[in-house]
Amino acid sequence: MPGIWETNMNFSQWSRTVVKTIAVVLALALPTALAISSADARVGGGFSSGSRGSRTFSAPPSTTTAPGSTSQFNRTYSQPGTGFNNAAPARGGLFGRGGGFLGGLAAGFLGAGLLGMLFGGGLFGGLGGLSSILGLIIQIVLVVFVVRLAMSWWQRRNSPQAAYAGAGPQTSYRSGLGGGLGSGLGGGFGFGANSAPLEIKPADYEAFERLLGDIQSAWSNEDVAKLHTLATPEMVSYFERDLAENRARNAVNKVTNVKLLQGDLAEAWREGETDYATVAMRFALTDKTVDRNTGAIVAGSEQPGEVTEVWTFARRSGGAWELSAIQQTN
Repeated sequence: MPGIWETNMNFSQWSRTVVKTIAVVLALALPTALAISSADARVGGGFSSGSRGSRTFSAPPSTTTAPGSTSQFNRTYSQPGTGFNNAAPARGGLFGRGGGFLGGLAAGFLGAGLLGMLFGGGLFGGLGGLSSILGLIIQIVLVVFVVRLAMSWWQRRNSPQAAYAGAGPQTSYRSGLGGGLGSGLGGGFGFGANSAPLEIKPADYEAFERLLGDIQSAWSNEDVAKLHTLATPEMVSYFERDLAENRARNAVNKVTNVKLLQGDLAEAWREGETDYATVAMRFALTDKTVDRNTGAIVAGSEQPGEVTEVWTFARRSGGAWELSAIQQTN
């Protein structure tokens, strides 16, 4: 009989070790898995980043190209009610990247629960053995689901939708076989409360299409100096952060074969000496992440895909257009 007891004790110790290991791995990996998908490695990293002047916290109107809604900003320097603000970058996401109080609460709740499980407690009474692994996973999923619902409610409650009321007529544009973005089109106008109307001309559409390709190319080449000539300092700060994360993983993201397929002007307006134009763009691209040393593909593929994003461009009086924001579509 001592032999039987010894075997059971060893199995019990082994099962507890396995459970603790899995819990630690989940605790470390879950925030990263929630924050970003490897399929969104292109410029901007699949985040909604940047600023749209005084309309940063107002959703741009839907368009034919992007008929749904846009995601609110995960990363922005702006503060609600103050328009654009260069003071300090905000961090976005559920666990520390803009989640604020709810994000901190989620991270603390989940972290405390996992640590409690390691030492016999847990969210709902702890783990009793190897069979409780499934219970652990279910608990984590429930916590994440509830927190995301709460954060979604909180963001809707604190995000005015004034831009819808102030939007002007949409101008659609489509990339032809050898034609530019604005070929054969008249100007588009955007109107908004507390802002002057702004005419968007064919040359502006051509600039937007050119920026789409040039920014993706500079990103793929990790050419930060070039990015500074194409985007606002705020956007470049996010690009630099994302490039540094890629280097830390010994990876480089390559975006090629970028071609605009369709686009719509959502709104255009002027604030002081700065012009803004928000456009929805559906474009084709090949998005892959490769090992920096071997060139082996670690994410994405050689197969082309399509992406729809809403980009906002800004320019000072007499200056060139620069990328000011990227928003993901829902």
